[in-house]
Amino acid sequence: MKQPKVNFYNLAWRWHFYAGLFVAPFMVMLALTGVIYLFKPQLDPLMYGSWLNVPTGHHSLPADELLKRVKNAYPQGLVTQYLPPVNAERSAQFVVTQADLELNIFIDPYHGDILGEQDAKMNLQAVARAIHGELMIGTLGDRLVELAAGWGIVLVVSGVFLWWPRGQAAGILWPRMSSRGRVLWRDLHAVTGFWGATFLLVMLLSGMTWTGFWGKQYAGVWNVFPGAMWNDMPKSDVEARSLNTATRQTVPWAMENTPMPMSGDHAEHMNHGDKAAGPAAPIISLQDVQNIAEQRKVEPGYSITLPTTDTGVFTVAVFADDPRNDATLHVDQYTGKVLADVRWEHYGNVARATEVGVMLHEGKMFGVINQIIVLLICLMILLSAVSGVVIWWKRRPQGKFGVPPLRHDLPKWKTAMVIMFALAVAFPLVGASLVVVWVVDRVLFSRFNRQTGSASIS
Repeated sequence: MKQPKVNFYNLAWRWHFYAGLFVAPFMVMLALTGVIYLFKPQLDPLMYGSWLNVPTGHHSLPADELLKRVKNAYPQGLVTQYLPPVNAERSAQFVVTQADLELNIFIDPYHGDILGEQDAKMNLQAVARAIHGELMIGTLGDRLVELAAGWGIVLVVSGVFLWWPRGQAAGILWPRMSSRGRVLWRDLHAVTGFWGATFLLVMLLSGMTWTGFWGKQYAGVWNVFPGAMWNDMPKSDVEARSLNTATRQTVPWAMENTPMPMSGDHAEHMNHGDKAAGPAAPIISLQDVQNIAEQRKVEPGYSITLPTTDTGVFTVAVFADDPRNDATLHVDQYTGKVLADVRWEHYGNVARATEVGVMLHEGKMFGVINQIIVLLICLMILLSAVSGVVIWWKRRPQGKFGVPPLRHDLPKWKTAMVIMFALAVAFPLVGASLVVVWVVDRVLFSRFNRQTGSASIS
């Protein structure tokens, strides 16, 4: 008997099923951790107000005096970063590595009193950020999150096709609230997915720019500065991305693949083997670097990363809520010369669009309004994930997995493969996983269906 033909709709169901099965747990995790990080500006003052807030004084101590007091309090520690007060009512902050710990040290800028310390990697915001970015398991977690985001795009594309109106509006543009059971859950899933599709694509794509595989390749292609910007300085083999970690953001995305300069005085002696030149020039003071940042009108909220080697530089960086205020300065640690000063106007168009996307993603671009919009998107993601699982569970035949049957309508099959091939090329990890899914589908589910009978959830 000839097998009945089906169209692209059937294929979309199958893709949507596999994508949802894999993506749903990750979407829930990303939404929940995203909400925590989204409200960092409100949560931090509530949780750490006694460390962050100080009475306004008449005269603040020099940065080097604050540094000295932190070093005296943590003699075994290495100070790696300084964050000047954001305003007159906020404390200063130092980052200290000691043994296996990284600590945030809060200090009163007027009296020099240490107000408290915080584990930089195990506080609420750092943990939420680390889970959100790499599941707290390093490179493997980063790849899994990237894979989930890529499959999330497949989920959105296939979902929009399944949703596309076919002669009715109820259950498509708004849910039929008078319905009950599976129909209501289906409407909630479809309508929420439709209204949130564009926002979800923006969130997924902007988030993927930070991933270790796709994001790095994307930056390598589009995030390129004129080579002449780095011609007049000695450069190291280290990229600025080394200043960013899973729990701490230092330099903007646009700067991640730029080379770190070397402090020229010492580097020149090293390169020429000039042993008679004597010791390198004295290191400039931390206050000098802060003065340079203020003179060059770097927006408050910047950090100063201290050099950790003889050829290292001071890096002043602000990852601004409004990316038009981004700034990254590299300062020679011996002479105080500004080796690089990169701002918004130096970014390419793609880098600018990416930075704006990241700030929208993090809810920072337009303040509270942006936060509310992202919160609603996160709630929509949670509702879509939960309702999708409920729909599958309710429609799943008893004792069966409920995979939509796949039958080949040749013309539509070719169309489907073109779309999937395009997604596979754009997102290589998705492409690689498609092979795995195909093998699992053919070997395991086909065997299971032969034993129990094929079942459809469409």
